Parts: sequence; C-alpha cells; structure tokens
Amino acid sequence: MLIGQVILGGITRLTGSGLSITRWDIVSGVIPPLNTQQWQDAFNLYKQTPQYHKLNTHFTLRNFKFIYFWEYTHRLWVRILGFIFLIPFIIFLIRKKINFYLIKRLGYVIFFTALTASAGWIMVKSGLIDRPWVDAYKLSLHFILAVLSISAMVKTVADVYNYKNTVEKRQNSKLILVLISITFLQLLFAGLMAGMKAGLYFSTWPDMNGQFIPNTLLASENWTWSNLTNYDRFTFAPALVQFTHRLLAYILLTLTIYIFFKLKTQASKLAQNWLKISLVLIILQLILGIATLLNIRVGIPLFYGVAHQLVGILFFISILFLYFSVKESTKKTASE
Repeated sequence: MLIGQVILGGITRLTGSGLSITRWDIVSGVIPPLNTQQWQDAFNLYKQTPQYHKLNTHFTLRNFKFIYFWEYTHRLWVRILGFIFLIPFIIFLIRKKINFYLIKRLGYVIFFTALTASAGWIMVKSGLIDRPWVDAYKLSLHFILAVLSISAMVKTVADVYNYKNTVEKRQNSKLILVLISITFLQLLFAGLMAGMKAGLYFSTWPDMNGQFIPNTLLASENWTWSNLTNYDRFTFAPALVQFTHRLLAYILLTLTIYIFFKLKTQASKLAQNWLKISLVLIILQLILGIATLLNIRVGIPLFYGVAHQLVGILFFISILFLYFSVKESTKKTASE
C-alpha cells in the first residue's frame, strides 16, 4: 500500500493532476462530485488556480475530470491505507496481540505516514498561490517522508523476521550503510528532478545537451541563492540537480557492483539473495533513467517516469533488507 501510494503520487505528478482538488476535506473529500452541478462547482474552484490561468485555460470539463481522477485516487488510496493499517492495529492492541517491541516500530510507520500526508497538503497549497505547479522543495520533502514511511515498515519487517548476521564482518555493514546514505540522497535529488521538471531541460545522454558539465554550472556568478529558489526562471538549478542526479547514479552503480563481488562469497544465503536483487534493480534503474530522458518529447513519458520511480523505491528497499540481513540482530525479538 505504501509503495502504491508513492507510485500514484508519481502518476499524479506526471499527469499534472496534483492541483485539481483545491481543498483538503478529510471526511467529505471521500465523496467525489456525483452530478453535473457538483462537477462544475469543482471545476470552477480549479479555474481560480494559477495552473488553470497560466497553463490550462483550454481545459474542458472532460479534461478536468481526467486530472481530478488521479488526484482523487491518490487521496482516496491514503485514506484506505489508513483504515487498513489502523483498524487491525487498534484491534490487536486492545486484544493485547502485539507487544511493545512491535508497537514501537509500527508507531514510527504511523508517525512518518501522518507527516507525509501533512506535507502533501502543504505541497499542494504551494501551487495554489503563484506558481502553476507545486514547489519543488516541498514536493521533495513530501517524497522523502514517504520514503521514510517505507523505511520504517522495512525495519519493522526485518526485526519481526529477525534478520541477523552470520559470517559477515562489521565493516561490510558500514559499507552497505554508505550505499543506503547515498541512495537516500539520490532519492532527495529525484524529488527535486521531478519538482523542477529538470529532465525537460537536458534530455540527452550521456552528455547534457552536448556537454558533460553544462556551462551554466561553470559560471561562478550563477551560484546564487536566487537561482536555486527561482528554478523556473533560469536553467541553473535544473542543471545542477540533473548533473548531481546523474553523477550519484554512476556512483551507486559502481558501489553496488563492488559490494556484490565483495560479499557474494562470504554472505549468508539471505544476504546473497538481496545482493542479487539489488544488483539487478540498480542496473534496471539506470536503464530506465536513460530511457526516460531519451523518450522525452513534450513532457516526461508516463510509463518510463513511473517505472523509474518504482524501481528506485524497490532498490532502496532491497538495500535496506540487505543491511538488516548482515547487521547483528537485536537481543529481543518480536516473538519474545
């Protein structure tokens, strides 16, 4: 459900649907418009947004229904996720079927999921004021909090199934932790890539419009706070974000291959499985990233963009499980 929520968020972003619903009604928002008048009222609210005035004045009610569908599905999914999670959690809690060990770990999942939802509304509000799209930095925060929610769930699963060390050395855990840290940073830049639509500025590979390092990054006068915040008026910030995103991708590929050959003979069977999965996913992720760039026409291609995001999340999950499979187990387990 958490992974699905992230993917729906990616579809919502790529279809430009995120600002179609201008209100956040937790209860009444579950029910979509049911008749022509209600649809027209919702459309009239959308017509008051900068996105409509600056980008979508040609929209008909049919166009509006399309983008409304994706944003509504995105919001409905998180409500369903909450019910699926909280109802059994509360029932098990009352019946004393889960202990403090598990309650504490699931509490982190609840905490980060709630933060993600809150940041999502803050992000949407940022696109209802001036810019015809959401703020890139707030979108990145929303995405990273979603990643932390998934990380908390992975930690819970790993602890419950008592992932533990066999013959791996302590330095191997540290090496994987470095890989996790760089991947987390890469996911942060992935959010910025999406928010700034940086892929549209440099849609060639292996160069960036004929250059390895764009000229805009080599000019010292461009390195200003104003250029970082006003990323939609000058190419500096998109160039910096995409260049860093590419560089981190090459580093992650190299490091993953190194860890694979370093650990494949000494790791436990469980760790070896996660090593193989991680290696396949990082190669696939790089291919999808390149394919996304090369298939850009007017906008980011939906299939490649969503697939790239999905595989990126799966890779992060795989290296988290890899880390927990080589890290020494905790003294207490869920069964205790």
